[in-house]
Amino acid sequence: MKKSELQKLRDKNVVDLSKEVKEDKDRLWQLRMDLASGKIKNISEIRKLRAKIATTNTLMSEKNNQEENK
Repeated sequence: MKKSELQKLRDKNVVDLSKEVKEDKDRLWQLRMDLASGKIKNISEIRKLRAKIATTNTLMSEKNNQEENK
């Protein structure tokens, strides 16, 4: 993930991040179905999307911990 993409994620609040995770999970499901049916051959997109979801979940966790410690 590029630094600019990561900075855009850091600037979002928890609600926006959770919406983005939901959209990414829906996209991931669609990619997996396309892969199973043979529509796509490029599996690197799946790996990148999984990494983005993990990063977004980590940022949400950090923001939640910061809010609890205030």
